[in-house]
Amino acid sequence: MKKRRIWTGLILGAVSLFQVNFMTVQAEEYWPEGPQIAGESAVVMEASTGTVLYEKNSHQQSYPASITKIMTSLLAVENSNLDEEVVFSKNAVYRTEGSGISRDVDEVMTMEECLYGLMLESANECGYAIAEHVGKDYDDFIKMMNDKAKELGCKDTHFNNPHGLPDEEHVTCAYDIALISREALKNDVFRMIVNTRRHTIPPTNKHDEETYLSNHHKMLNDYKGDKQYLYDYCIGGKTGYTSVAGSTLATFAEKDGMTLICVVTKEQAPNHYLDTRALFDYCFENFQLWNVAENEKNYSQDIKENKIFENEDSFVGLNKEGCIVLPKAAAFTDAVPEIAEINDSKDVIGNIHYTYAGRAVGGTDIEITGAKVSEYKFQKAKNEEKEDEVQEEKVVVNINVKYILLGILAVALLIGIGFGIYKFVDNFYLIKYKLECRRQRKMSFKDLKFNRKKDWK
Repeated sequence: MKKRRIWTGLILGAVSLFQVNFMTVQAEEYWPEGPQIAGESAVVMEASTGTVLYEKNSHQQSYPASITKIMTSLLAVENSNLDEEVVFSKNAVYRTEGSGISRDVDEVMTMEECLYGLMLESANECGYAIAEHVGKDYDDFIKMMNDKAKELGCKDTHFNNPHGLPDEEHVTCAYDIALISREALKNDVFRMIVNTRRHTIPPTNKHDEETYLSNHHKMLNDYKGDKQYLYDYCIGGKTGYTSVAGSTLATFAEKDGMTLICVVTKEQAPNHYLDTRALFDYCFENFQLWNVAENEKNYSQDIKENKIFENEDSFVGLNKEGCIVLPKAAAFTDAVPEIAEINDSKDVIGNIHYTYAGRAVGGTDIEITGAKVSEYKFQKAKNEEKEDEVQEEKVVVNINVKYILLGILAVALLIGIGFGIYKFVDNFYLIKYKLECRRQRKMSFKDLKFNRKKDWK
């Protein structure tokens, strides 16, 4: 972990150098003016970035009606399999009213068929049955709805049922429905179902005949033969209506690589379709998507110039899916980047977030690529220094052993020399003693001879 923090700090420190390039005076930031709409609240969000391209009272609470079912569908596809059997209880059949597909008590359908009934025909009994099946208990599913909303960042939402029938405590806002829709669009099953124009439910244990479904969203399907609201780029959505909520509409559209989510609430039909089309046209005509990895030259250049990495493949890189969305009049370099560190991920060490005209416009992750990376030069030098120290320590150990052996030999030599000197001295005095004895004997002999001669005289 400590090593990761060191790498992260060094990498992000180097990466953040390119922000200096934006300290110069920027061109005037321009955000296109949106159209006037009849609805009380609306939002258009770009799905991949979460960028809000247009908003009008988007956080104003209102009754959602059947666009509630986007959350119900999201929880169902995340927490069940399509082939699971759903049993319609007495409550599912008799405690719902309004739109439905006339199911009977104890009727059995697969989760897939229930989802088609929910999202195409807006069947309220399907929503109730799904809630009981997925949550194991109806009230537990409502808790799941509110927990998921909180998890996604919804701040103006409180769900009190899975279908959207009138309830004073069942409220949300256009922005929160867009957040929920953005999450739902990440799921392929959800996208498939909401993009379906017509579907047939096979016979069940309670119905001998097939049940034909037709998507109520008129921008996707010519529901009841009405073709005037069809929109070529529409890929799905959900309608809603109650007398207290008015017309509500969530619509998804794709064009030029952008996926847009448009939510309008408290509308009067057919203005919910007209406003949605006007908002889509405004956004597709005035905004474009930029891939960060393909266009962020400062990041790549600074990495190269700082020579952090010695090999061709970098240890980190920009996620190739990350994008930003800007007005078509702006260049990619007009967006201002900011680096943020991430500590709770094994594969992502940070993010680059971009702002333009005071708005968050997207970004991408800085990821560990898995490439084999040469170490920093100073780190390499440090390692070499450590290796030298290790080698030196090894040499010192060898020298010590050598000195110990030499010391032993020296001591032995000194002992030998000392013993030799001792023997020499001992012999020296012995020889001297013998010589002295001889000398004295000679002297004594001479004296004896002299005295004898004297006596003879």
